[in-house]
Amino acid sequence: MEREVLVKVKDLEVTFGEHRKKYVAVKKANFEIYKGETFGLVGESGSGKTTIGRAIMRIIPTSGGEIYYKGEKINGKISRELDRRVIKEIQMIFQDPQASLNERAKVDYIVSEGLMNIQKGISEKERKAKVEQALLDVGLLPEFMSRFPHEFSGGQRQRIGIARALIMEPDFIIADEPISALDVSIRAQVLNLLSDMQKKRQITYLFIAHDLSVMRYITDRIAVIHKGEIVEMAETEELITHAVHPYTKALLSAIPMPDPQYERQKKLLVYNPAIHCYEIDKPEWREIRPGHFVWANEEETARYQAEMQQA
Repeated sequence: MEREVLVKVKDLEVTFGEHRKKYVAVKKANFEIYKGETFGLVGESGSGKTTIGRAIMRIIPTSGGEIYYKGEKINGKISRELDRRVIKEIQMIFQDPQASLNERAKVDYIVSEGLMNIQKGISEKERKAKVEQALLDVGLLPEFMSRFPHEFSGGQRQRIGIARALIMEPDFIIADEPISALDVSIRAQVLNLLSDMQKKRQITYLFIAHDLSVMRYITDRIAVIHKGEIVEMAETEELITHAVHPYTKALLSAIPMPDPQYERQKKLLVYNPAIHCYEIDKPEWREIRPGHFVWANEEETARYQAEMQQA
């Protein structure tokens, strides 16, 4: 059975600056996100993962390629009607819950601001009812509506950010490192909340993070990005157990293990891009196993396939 593609990114490029100061943040990114799944985008700081999320949200412009949502191109100039639909159906949960909430506004206004912009004729009674329900959905009490963000803990602030996204009844949510600013004890609660909301509402997620151990817990498929280029992509367990690209292996080696004896013996891998020689044998996006893609040339592809056979 063929799965429905909700979001398609084709040869995406994002560039900052002009002329000599031009910096290409994302280079020829390609991937598809299926309806109802959680697609992970993982990489170190500055790799371009957040830039891709913001490009899909239309927060930053693209310099090349296409982004499709439900089969319609949404980057570049689009109609006002499509723009309004994208604003409603695609929401974002930001990394820092303190920075992404207006400290001078009460929770009531923060959660319902987007709703008031999209549904101009909504009554005050209906608006308040929707805010109360959104807060209840994320485990917060309705009386919190009259408080300010600084009165809450980091986990509660992130729940307010999630409520702000959920009240719009989106089909697609971009979660940009939603737990990285939280205490370890709170992280599992937020991840479980996102998972529960997905099951109840059939929401599709793009989950952005730098921690592969978190990705293993929540995602269905993972794409690994390095300096603006997606280097490997596969289903989560396939990628964790049969990673072939050196950068993916380096990320996996950095995951801390709860066994002290194993941790002492573990060898930390460091990725060196200079090992690739692409002057003659150019790299391509290649499928080395069903659903497992890697950015490699012919020589590397043969080596990776041999590794998988030996494993």
